[in-house]
Amino acid sequence: MDKKTKGLLEEFNNGSCIRAFDLLGCHRATRQGKAGYVFRVWAPNARMVSVAGAFNGWDTAALPMEPLSGGVWEAFTHEGFEGAPYKYYITRPDGSGVYKADPYGTCTGEKTSSAIFTEEKFPWSDGKWMREFPLREPLRAPMNIYEVHLGSWRRKADGSFYTYEELAELLPPYVKEMGYTHAELMPLGEYPFDPSWGYQVTGYYAPTARYGSPTGLKKLVDAFHKLGLGVLLDWVPAHFPKDEPGLYEFDGTCCYELSDPMMNEHPDWGTRIFDFGKPQVKSFLVSNAVYWLERFHIDGLRVDAVSSMLYLDYNRPVFRPNRYGGRENLEAMELLRAVNRAANSIRPGALMVAEESTAFPRITKPDYDGGLGFLYKWSMGWMNDTLQYMETDPIYRKYQHNKLNFTMTYAFSENFILPLSHDEVVHCKGSLINKMPGEYDWKFAGLRTLLGFQMAHPGKKLTFMGTELAQFDEWNYNTQLGWDLLEFERHRQLHEFVRDLNHFYLSHPQFWQNELDWTGFQWIDPDNAEENLLSFRRIDCRNREVLVICNFCPVARPACRLGVPRRGQYRPALCSDDPKYGGTGMTVRPAVSQSVPFRSYKLSACFDVPPMSVTFYLRENLPKKE
Repeated sequence: MDKKTKGLLEEFNNGSCIRAFDLLGCHRATRQGKAGYVFRVWAPNARMVSVAGAFNGWDTAALPMEPLSGGVWEAFTHEGFEGAPYKYYITRPDGSGVYKADPYGTCTGEKTSSAIFTEEKFPWSDGKWMREFPLREPLRAPMNIYEVHLGSWRRKADGSFYTYEELAELLPPYVKEMGYTHAELMPLGEYPFDPSWGYQVTGYYAPTARYGSPTGLKKLVDAFHKLGLGVLLDWVPAHFPKDEPGLYEFDGTCCYELSDPMMNEHPDWGTRIFDFGKPQVKSFLVSNAVYWLERFHIDGLRVDAVSSMLYLDYNRPVFRPNRYGGRENLEAMELLRAVNRAANSIRPGALMVAEESTAFPRITKPDYDGGLGFLYKWSMGWMNDTLQYMETDPIYRKYQHNKLNFTMTYAFSENFILPLSHDEVVHCKGSLINKMPGEYDWKFAGLRTLLGFQMAHPGKKLTFMGTELAQFDEWNYNTQLGWDLLEFERHRQLHEFVRDLNHFYLSHPQFWQNELDWTGFQWIDPDNAEENLLSFRRIDCRNREVLVICNFCPVARPACRLGVPRRGQYRPALCSDDPKYGGTGMTVRPAVSQSVPFRSYKLSACFDVPPMSVTFYLRENLPKKE
């Protein structure tokens, strides 16, 4: 055993390894002058392990493995070949046998097997992006994420999937043209069950073969980067399914999962929970995060179901407390800190995002300050409150007004992303446009108002694919988006509004330069519940502002007096009620400051506020009198 392998093995067994994929799995090697492949797998309680594959006729006795330390087994063969499917045949403690895919397999073979895949160095062309990435200040930069499920964004005429390479020609140019800054890809680790959307992973190191090879995925990421677009990937370290070829009771015992039957399954999902405190499992998960960031140039990971990891009693009537008698999962907390440390060590500034739905403190604070070390957290509170408000009939919205302004009481407690994700348009929740009350045109107006409010509110943005089409049907993973809707005027106008709104956000740093504290936000009138009005200012580092007026009622408010901070003329720069977007076309004139106090403002102006709309105003100096 060479020095490098020995060092990796020690790190793997003590839980400090961040590149376990260089040790385990299948790799090219030379032994006694013969070129071939070395296989290594962790199966600490197996009686025996062998490698069976197409290169040895699937003979379970042809390639026995030898034990190393810490439960790692190794075998070498010069008979393997690229693309050859293989599995490990594991003799369990009770003497029975089971075929298992390679937990560190980098490519999926036929059916549920792994495949030998040792790609030559990929010719990346995103050098400029990668060099500049650590120099960016993401918290003070625009971030508007387009969440994508690759298998249902577009499909071919016969219903088959586009490959990664084909998507590289279609998806990045569309994301760029629409004004998004990042794409977030739903999970791409191999998964057997299409209705899981990728959230029940069996191949953590193998990009799903549904869309082609690992090389193809690299081409897709490369295409995004060449257009100046970032790529995030959904990552699922909380749990895994009980499919026999996967991690489930891998060596005949609870190997990757907790062994405590009270705690090792999610009661709602029927999946197994990783043993986050086991050193080899920690090495597996931390290394997997590094693998996606390093090998595929992924810019960050959105970590799924963080709440379920942090709480021992998550959706569980009885639970086993931690060593201090509490409900916090201390091992999961340390695992997440280790993941974020490793991610930032190999990609400084990695965009690590927690999907966390509780008030667990300090998610986005550094680990040395008691935090978990994420860069962002999804604001589930903003999402839930805002959607509940928007689903309420405007007649009754005045009783729900606190759902709009309450979010600002915690807006700067974490670094938030405001998500309108796939989770909100599935499981009979209805599409976003169908959540809007009222008749046909008012539904479109409501959706435009919702998206305008999201864009103006402090926090980075995320919307799920199809939002820009105003699909009336819920998202269906089994078919492409309703692109034919763009043949209809209202849908085409909504699509144009989303594109213009995104580009307006990009070109106005007032929305994203000062999102860390109150210096970038000031209320004008947060309390006009009776008229369903909300108004505030967004301010950049040069003290330039965008004045935002949101009317959540389908009634116009002409000559609405609101405070303004400085003398001048306030010109409407973008209005969701513009007729080109399908609005009523009410005339929205510039508003001129007057020496009339309003609340804490010494000046005010009268604004023409269209029904069910969001309007952005920019200040101009008054024209000089001749």
